[in-house]
Amino acid sequence: MIFLKHVSKKYLNSTALDDVTLEIKSGEVVVLKGVSGSGKSTLLSLIAGILKPSEGEIVVDGKKISKLPDHFASEYRRENIGIVFQMYNLVTTISVSENILLPLIPLNLDKEIVDEKISFVLKMLNIEHKKDEIVKNLSGGERQRVAIARANVNNPKIILADEPTANLDKKLSLEFIDIVQKLKEDGKTIIISTHDPLFFDLDAVDRVVEIEDGKLI
Repeated sequence: MIFLKHVSKKYLNSTALDDVTLEIKSGEVVVLKGVSGSGKSTLLSLIAGILKPSEGEIVVDGKKISKLPDHFASEYRRENIGIVFQMYNLVTTISVSENILLPLIPLNLDKEIVDEKISFVLKMLNIEHKKDEIVKNLSGGERQRVAIARANVNNPKIILADEPTANLDKKLSLEFIDIVQKLKEDGKTIIISTHDPLFFDLDAVDRVVEIEDGKLI
């Protein structure tokens, strides 16, 4: 599903990733382990097509995405990638349903199809009763469920989660892990960037890949 070959990401005075080669199979749950600044988030951003590598090649589902122009990179993300950000990146002044709707706007779908897609993910994440609630009134755990629902509304093949439990207590972190298990059962390929030890021995996790100073350990 995902193949990185000798990928590096360099900036003027630093190297975020250094000669990374990594293969991730369809349906795998892979945890990227490392301290802050180790290169985990950069790796996720490269797979998402948000950043472009300085060197190397990235192929996702048979398509080379390393040098995609911005317009095509956005299209690639819409069709293939769901992202759960550490700070959720929700619009707090609009409702739960309106936040989940946002990735669907460029697709110009019929309202009936949009309503079906939103209803499906609301039910999947057990937040149907919150669909009309303004996001700023939600708890941290509820906001994360909205973020996961939004990431899944386009039914992407790949879910990328960047430090998803950084702002959650242990109970809510365990709830997120249950959601990961359900997504895996649905056949999603999931990559989680974290230094939360809760993830390192889970049955749902196929591999833990350690990153240190931009290199795979």
